[in-house]
Amino acid sequence: MAELVFFSGTMDCGKSTLALQMDHNHAARGRAGLIFTKHDRAGESVLSSRLGLTTSALEVVDDLDFWDVIVSRAVSGQRVDYLICDEAQFYTPVQIEQLARIVDEMRIDVYAFGITADFRTALFPGSQRLIELADRVQALQVEALCWCGKRATQNARVVKGVMVVEGAQVALGDITTGEVARVHYEVLCRRHYMRRMTSYAARSAASSPEVLPFELDFCPIQPSTEQP
Repeated sequence: MAELVFFSGTMDCGKSTLALQMDHNHAARGRAGLIFTKHDRAGESVLSSRLGLTTSALEVVDDLDFWDVIVSRAVSGQRVDYLICDEAQFYTPVQIEQLARIVDEMRIDVYAFGITADFRTALFPGSQRLIELADRVQALQVEALCWCGKRATQNARVVKGVMVVEGAQVALGDITTGEVARVHYEVLCRRHYMRRMTSYAARSAASSPEVLPFELDFCPIQPSTEQP
């Protein structure tokens, strides 16, 4: 039986690496597949992992219809046994429903990979629909770590060195250039996410002679503007 499987986790937990590995394993057994991605940090029409592995992929735009893509290939005699769908959190809910239909009516396996929640801890629309429809939702076994060493569960957005919790849901960062280069992301444990304590804030606090060791992991949500 074909399945719709959602592999989820935070950033840095190896989602794209697993997507590449799964494609390799299935292709090595003679299965024919297609790879899709959206907003990959390495650019358009490419699936990349932070380990440096890359492969070409089909870019998903908002008006792409997965059902039409697969049907057109089937009509032209091209076999498709499975789909690898990376960055699935950015897909529209309608596109997730199309993927489910492909599994049910065409018996094609769909392996989706994505982040569950955004930098505001709100579910991405695509991830929410996957959780609702997937045959299996599987958390990745590789755990991303907060700067403190605890398991990271939250994705934090940092703009010009300051963690933010407001703004557009999608803003590319990390390895991009230009204006967006001011944006990067960091994974944090829940405790330090709630305290807005990024690794930069922790280093700054540690270097301050006014901060005692047991205060190192404390950072107020709103910095005080009062003068001492």
